[in-house]
Amino acid sequence: MLSQEFFHGLRLPDLEDVSQYMRSVSIPVVVSIGAAAAATAYCLATRPKALPSVFDLHMQSVELPGGEFVHRSLLQNGNGHLTHVFEDGRTVYESFLRGARVSNNGPCLGSRKPKQPYEWMSYGEVMERTENLGSAFLHKGHSKTTDPHVGIFSRNRPEWTIAELACYTYSLVSVPLYDTLGTEAISYIIDKAAISTIICDVVDKVNLVLDCTEDRKHTVKTIVLMDTQSPDLSQTFQTLVNRGRQAGIHILSLQEMEAIGKANHQQPVPPQSEDMAVICFTSGTTGNPKGAMLTHGNIVSNTSAFIKMTETHYSFSTSDVHMSFLPLAHMFERVAQGVMLIHGAKIGFFQGDIRRLTDDLNTLKPTVIPVVPRILNRMYDKIYGQANTLLKRWLLGFAYRRKEAELKKGIVRRDSIWDQLIFRKVQASLGGRIRVMITGAAPISPTVLTFLRAAIGCQFYEGYGQTECTSGCTMTTPGDWSAGHVGAPLPCNSIKLVDVPEMNYLAINGEGEVCVKGTNVFQGYLKDPEKTAETIDAEGWLHTGDIGKWLPNGTLKIVDRKKHIFKLAQGEYIAPEKIETIYVRSDAVAQVFVHGDSLQSCLVAVVIPDPDFLSDWTKKTLGLEGSYQELCGRPDVKAAILRSMLQLGKEVGLMSFEQVKAIYIHTEMFSIENGLLTPTLKAKRNELRQHFRSQIEELYAGINM
Repeated sequence: MLSQEFFHGLRLPDLEDVSQYMRSVSIPVVVSIGAAAAATAYCLATRPKALPSVFDLHMQSVELPGGEFVHRSLLQNGNGHLTHVFEDGRTVYESFLRGARVSNNGPCLGSRKPKQPYEWMSYGEVMERTENLGSAFLHKGHSKTTDPHVGIFSRNRPEWTIAELACYTYSLVSVPLYDTLGTEAISYIIDKAAISTIICDVVDKVNLVLDCTEDRKHTVKTIVLMDTQSPDLSQTFQTLVNRGRQAGIHILSLQEMEAIGKANHQQPVPPQSEDMAVICFTSGTTGNPKGAMLTHGNIVSNTSAFIKMTETHYSFSTSDVHMSFLPLAHMFERVAQGVMLIHGAKIGFFQGDIRRLTDDLNTLKPTVIPVVPRILNRMYDKIYGQANTLLKRWLLGFAYRRKEAELKKGIVRRDSIWDQLIFRKVQASLGGRIRVMITGAAPISPTVLTFLRAAIGCQFYEGYGQTECTSGCTMTTPGDWSAGHVGAPLPCNSIKLVDVPEMNYLAINGEGEVCVKGTNVFQGYLKDPEKTAETIDAEGWLHTGDIGKWLPNGTLKIVDRKKHIFKLAQGEYIAPEKIETIYVRSDAVAQVFVHGDSLQSCLVAVVIPDPDFLSDWTKKTLGLEGSYQELCGRPDVKAAILRSMLQLGKEVGLMSFEQVKAIYIHTEMFSIENGLLTPTLKAKRNELRQHFRSQIEELYAGINM
């Protein structure tokens, strides 16, 4: 590192200084200066050029005639939506077969034990196991027309993908389950989908399924357990078998199930593009989960759209390696795996413990990673947390600005001097070979996204969508490394904005509810025509509930949320999520829940101060020091946090009735584990309202005194 004195000594010389210096300097120094100048000229001449853009970045989508303000991708052929990019990959099953062929039976799925290298199954081995398991499903009575649904209840691991591919090989339908849903929701899904076979990874999940089926009518006939190999599980497994027998459920190991299939092998029953592939139950913020029905065509069109968008800047191949750690129960990770499998690439699974993810990344050295904003926010906080002196902050900021300047010119690299000096460790923490990253599932701060694009030095995309459009419906365009928007429509769908007059969003002004139509839009909710009709209108447009705005360059910006609006007593409409997004920009705030209702004339909020930054923030702002708990309990800290939030609200133009009047300071983060966030990290507003009911009532009582 360069010393403080070095920076204090820098100044621009005047002409007399330069003249005197040149008269007195020795010839060797002149030669050195010439060499330095030559080196500088060489660096400038060999500096990477920006890759060509897919299309004009000043107009990234086109508005169709007709007056409905419909935008489509410039990559669409005419008005038709993209269905596929490979003729031999029109279903998920065909995509896997294509991957097996182009990989020349190369490595497919990998996993590892602690402190061990990755062990790989080839495409051929995976295919053999999928046919054995799928044949066992048929032997158990499953078929495309009768009993097609198979439950998968597991963390990410090779057997998850094998079970899913086994379904697709025989035109069956996978139904993912996840434990954060809770016993009641899992019981609901089992009944709604009439699931007779469930594949579980560990004993605890088998017991949870048995709890769900105990003392009531149910459809479950078979439970398959992946983990039965270790000696200490033998007795436990036998206990499970006995418990299952009492409930009329056959419990067996995955090894036994595959052996049944091998002994009763059936030829594959390939699905058609229009056949159902998966029923993905969305956790939702209220009510029972809804089962989004997605076809093979839906999934392939979405993976194809991503491939089509990126192909000018990056060609996926058999040499790519994907790190799988985002939940496979959600479509974001499934679509990412689809991109890998169709190219014959490798998928490595994390060990199942997020605390060991860095070790897994360093061992696997992936080239492709899908991520969610929560992880990126932590990376950003950690990097800046380590820059704990004025000099380190200055150097970090200087290096970032240099790389940001290149980003604005479309240059993405990780071999600059700033990468070597400053960002090398950041890149190494991800394995050192990352070529492509994509983030989605929740909004991300433009500051965080731009910084990490510069620091990681790879093609880094942001997408937007939801389960009902398979995964994504927009994505940032290669070459456009600006932030603050979610990109242009994917070539598999069109997007229009429709009026939301009660919130003053009008399509004629380029604002309104985001609606999607295309080959990636789902078929409806399982056995729920009423909810389906609420979501897909008569013309086939999916209404997302999000409020968007078209930017001048044809990209979409998500600005609000429709579903959670409410009225205050004076009749003003409030969109709490928009306000929360503003307030969490405060350095002192990690999470915030804004509340109001029609019986009150103002808003209040529950605030979780940021444990990583509160101490530094209070020291800088108030001159106070103390532990996190001590600082959270101080009235002057609470008042300062409220002032910071209100100032942010004022700066972005919140109306006075949109600003909170009082806050309650809480110290436990909202999380999936405590039931206050959905598995996709969205706030469960009803649960939050109930959880903090007494505190909210106290806040209003204090205001109304």
